Amino acid sequence: MGAVKTKRMPRAVREQQMLDAAVRTFGQRGYMAASMDEIAELAGVSKPLVYLYLTSKEHLFTACIRREAEALVEAVRAGVRRELPADRQLWEGLGAFFTHTSRNPDGWAVLHLQARTHGEPFAAVVTTMREEIVVFVTQLIVDAAREAHRDPHLPEREVAGLAEALVGAAESLAAWANATPGITARQAAATLMNFAWAGLGDLMDGRPWSPPEPDHDGTGGTLPGGTSAETSPTT
Repeated sequence: MGAVKTKRMPRAVREQQMLDAAVRTFGQRGYMAASMDEIAELAGVSKPLVYLYLTSKEHLFTACIRREAEALVEAVRAGVRRELPADRQLWEGLGAFFTHTSRNPDGWAVLHLQARTHGEPFAAVVTTMREEIVVFVTQLIVDAAREAHRDPHLPEREVAGLAEALVGAAESLAAWANATPGITARQAAATLMNFAWAGLGDLMDGRPWSPPEPDHDGTGGTLPGGTSAETSPTT
């Protein structure tokens, strides 16, 4: 009798299966500790097949980072309905971000922890992803300013700084939420929304916070290190 032939799996499907196993392994064990043998076993394939498809551990790791980065950006973009008011758009964007990172903790660990600590070209892929999200958030802030009809032309540097701060806070909060039992994506999004929108709302209403004027002794407006505080550009 001849050998039983098994159904061949399409290359694209098999490759995603390998990437799934790799993301799980890299996310839980770290890049240095992860082995190709472990990844192959988890994927249910031979190690030579992993090398045939993805050539090396470095290439496999880069493919994982790129896939997870694209998925996160798409999740955030898809989660925002642009016809909604500005605060609802930001809320939905944050909700989409935290929902995705909570549902894909290994993928988030690969992006937020592993890729950034092992040099180029790994970090470059994450940087590109982050820049895309910052641009998207920047546009949300600009739209909010226009919607407020009070300050439709916020200084470009200030908008860029606000977007960077918001994305950085979201990244840190996602890492904390994934490591803290009982914290839901909705709770994390609400925490950052309360933290961010209170200030953004005042800014849109023309009530920006400004550093205090220096006291008579010259200390009231001094920042740590002896640098004098400057007046907010929106005042």
